[in-house]
Amino acid sequence: MKKQRFFALLVFLFFVLLTTTNQRISSSPDIYYEPPEKQLLQSEKELLEMEGLLGEYETWLTEQISESGTVGAAIAIIYKDQIALLKCFGTQKAGTADSIDEHTIFRLASVSKPVTGVLSGILAQEKVLDFDERVTETLPDFRLANSGSTSHLTIRNLLSHTTGLVPHAYDDLVEGHVPFGTIYSRLKQAGISAPPGQIYGYQNVMFSLVDTILAVKTSKNYRELVKEKLFDPLGMNDASTDFQSFRDNPNKAYPHSGGKGYYRPIRLNDRYYSTSPAAGINASISDMAQFLLALLDEEKPLLSEEISKTLFEPQIVTHLRSGYFRYWDRVDSKNYGLGWRLVDYKNRNIAYHGGYVHGYKAEIALCQKDGIGIVYLTNSPNSVASQSIPVFLNAFFDHKDNKTIMAETEISTEEHLKILGS
Repeated sequence: MKKQRFFALLVFLFFVLLTTTNQRISSSPDIYYEPPEKQLLQSEKELLEMEGLLGEYETWLTEQISESGTVGAAIAIIYKDQIALLKCFGTQKAGTADSIDEHTIFRLASVSKPVTGVLSGILAQEKVLDFDERVTETLPDFRLANSGSTSHLTIRNLLSHTTGLVPHAYDDLVEGHVPFGTIYSRLKQAGISAPPGQIYGYQNVMFSLVDTILAVKTSKNYRELVKEKLFDPLGMNDASTDFQSFRDNPNKAYPHSGGKGYYRPIRLNDRYYSTSPAAGINASISDMAQFLLALLDEEKPLLSEEISKTLFEPQIVTHLRSGYFRYWDRVDSKNYGLGWRLVDYKNRNIAYHGGYVHGYKAEIALCQKDGIGIVYLTNSPNSVASQSIPVFLNAFFDHKDNKTIMAETEISTEEHLKILGS
């Protein structure tokens, strides 16, 4: 009996020892399988190489915002499929502690036009509208001061500011809160400078006529369509197109006036919401980052190649005042596409737009060739906004050009060595 107990104890000890040994072996670092390190995407590698550039730009912008007394601002830089930089500065309102964050909404003012341009591109893809369709085909009661302009005006003319009407026609009525329907009926009295398509004349009322056209075509207004086709699909969850949404949002940037060292809050105003396609969008920096990401997405492009080419193809030369691009080194040509200004800058094609409405300034730029986009929003209009894009583009393009030169030098050296070796 004692021998059986002794034998059973030995068996038990043997199994305990075996189990312990197996556990040690299975946990041994020498034989434990470790998955390979994640391979960085090419864009991620390139973004790492840009860390110094982005850091220097962020430092410069922070200093400029501080020195200028800017109350609140936000910046987003997109590189290909990634947010390279997103930073918020200051407060929603002078004298308060409510900080600007990525969901604080600003007024985009005329940066609404690029959004409308993209929306029109989506609707053109869906065959809802045709850029070369004449306005009277949808609006048979539409009238301008002469029959030729009336019959030949197209949607392309509306979106490229080539309607032929005198610049800023009836903006005074918009600012005076005259209903858009009343302004529409008065268009037949507006001054005409040239036939459609011949000259550039910046418009808010005529640009926004696309809202009336789309309402007839789809039975949905601009507010509904831009939400359905852009805001919701892209995750632009803070964006809206009306004054009430802006006013009632507790996370909004208040408008300010003044200058360096002293900015004071001013009353919210509802100007230009009757021309929302041209100047009535409200959005956060998060919204605008998503907008640029969608435009730079090569795997799932928002727009077809054909439609994208149409939007970003020069429609008319724009003779802007000399100070418009005063902070850019040199702009070789200035044109307008469909909702976007198009400039040749440092051997690149840049899609750009600026926007201003009392107390707010917005700037946006996009270079599809290099996969870069930048947007700046502020509630304290000053020169920092005007400098924000060219200062970054100068640094970014220098970085890209230097990389190209270094790569070409390496190739030339390798080829030279091969020749010597042979």
